[in-house]
Amino acid sequence: MEHNLVMKSMFKVLKRNMVPCVGLIIVILGSVIISLVPPQILKLVFDQNLVPKSNKGLLNLALAYISAILFLGIFDFLKEAVLTVIGQKITKEIRSEMMTKLEKVTMSFFSANGSGSVVSRFTNDVDVINSLFTSGIVGMMIDCLKVIGIIVSIWIFSARLGGITLFMIPIIFVITRMFQKRMLKAQIENRILVGKVNNHIGESLKNARMIKSFSKEHYMEQKYTEHLLENYRTVEKVNFYDSVFSPIIQILRAIVIGVIVILSSKQLGFLGITLGMVAASIDLISNLFAPIENLGMELQNIQQAISGIRRVNDFYSEAEDQRKDMELKADRIITSREEVKLEFHEVSFHYEAGTDVLQNISLRISPLEKVTFVGRTGVGKSTLFKLIMGLQRPTEGCITINGIDVYDIPNSEKRKIFGYVDQSFHVIKGTIAEQISLQDDSITKEHIEQALDFVGMTDYITALEMSYDTPVINDTFFSHGQKQLLAIARAIVTNPPILLLDEITANLDSITEEKIITVLQKASSAHTILSISHRLSSIIASDTVVILENGRVKSTGSPETLLQQDDWYRSHLALERLTWSH
Repeated sequence: MEHNLVMKSMFKVLKRNMVPCVGLIIVILGSVIISLVPPQILKLVFDQNLVPKSNKGLLNLALAYISAILFLGIFDFLKEAVLTVIGQKITKEIRSEMMTKLEKVTMSFFSANGSGSVVSRFTNDVDVINSLFTSGIVGMMIDCLKVIGIIVSIWIFSARLGGITLFMIPIIFVITRMFQKRMLKAQIENRILVGKVNNHIGESLKNARMIKSFSKEHYMEQKYTEHLLENYRTVEKVNFYDSVFSPIIQILRAIVIGVIVILSSKQLGFLGITLGMVAASIDLISNLFAPIENLGMELQNIQQAISGIRRVNDFYSEAEDQRKDMELKADRIITSREEVKLEFHEVSFHYEAGTDVLQNISLRISPLEKVTFVGRTGVGKSTLFKLIMGLQRPTEGCITINGIDVYDIPNSEKRKIFGYVDQSFHVIKGTIAEQISLQDDSITKEHIEQALDFVGMTDYITALEMSYDTPVINDTFFSHGQKQLLAIARAIVTNPPILLLDEITANLDSITEEKIITVLQKASSAHTILSISHRLSSIIASDTVVILENGRVKSTGSPETLLQQDDWYRSHLALERLTWSH
């Protein structure tokens, strides 16, 4: 029960909405009971009026019949309305709890799960769960009650007719379920193939230049045709089952009604019921098919909902970050930039047991020191930055800043200590100023202007019609170089003592790269700077270079020392200079 988010949310909502829930029960019972009234009135019309050819009480029966139908419609409306409201409240509660959980899960969860998978849990899985409360369990209960009520009503007319009805129900259900399963399978196949068709169109448009350059038009057209033909075949399956199912049910209903009429005839007299009972029985049996059809679909919805519940509960069971020490404040941890001491104590880390990304990293970084981490792709440089910012906890050892474990520092305080810049600038919904502040109220307009002026973006932004208040609709609003400058402004706007730069000059042309490095050199005098560089020749002036290899520190020292003592560093730098000179 501890990790059953769905049950927890459901009970919480039901507890807060006791009156609507009681009303729902009354409405459901009223709906089931009233649905059995029209056939009984029909029986009286036949036996008291049509057979004896009497008009006595016919008007009252007609009014009662119309009233029953009216009340049935009202109850069905109220049932759907209350179910929808309660279902939406449960859905909202589940999503709110999931969002609260999302803020607590460890970074390892995001490393193991793509954004699409996480979004799917919040949308598709929760929507499927919502169907459990509308067309799932509640719908099944209502339909079961209707079936029971119909059987009891028929049994009152004739025990033999009741026996025939009981015999028919499993046959009708099996036929219905068989078609529903095949139809659902065909619909799932169709959705998958529609996705393939759409994906192929997207790939063709995205890679149109490459397709034309390598004369692959015929190949892409052929693949598109294959996907399209497969899609058409599944559509034909769906249409076939859809068109065949209804006539089969209609024929089955007609056969059953025909059998009842024959068995009720004077010649056979097998059922021993009146004409009014025959008419009422036919009406009841006609109404019996709809709930049985619904039961099949409701079972399917429940099965899908159970799958969604499992996925949501699995998410709710994910490991959480340990509680932070909320008493830790940035100004208490760092009283002076000249006293920032960052230390790595035998740090090891792995995403999966047995596959260490980092092993036994021990370093001591002095205040205002400029350190560059280099090494082959995948050696663990970016992971090291995540550990430095306390986004993930080392598997072994710890990283401290002035003796405080960085993982224990509240996330709300980390932006005042660390400024992080990576290769891409992530746009949020808002103005240019909000791109820098990230809608943090503690950051003033003056701070934003100073940060943008520092990176040399003031002239460009003030030339815009709305200046700093210009809405940023998408990331095409700025060039790649401008986005990197904005990323630096975002990192330094809180004036943090430590800057972390993760290959920020990758994929930049030489002129833009030089401008970025100039800005960083301006910042270097007042910050401890840790950087990851993809090219040794493009790094800003560093006091120390740390070479990582196989998750370990291979060697460390000043660029001059490594140039003399480390063969890898010397050969790599020579190769870069040779390549870039051409």
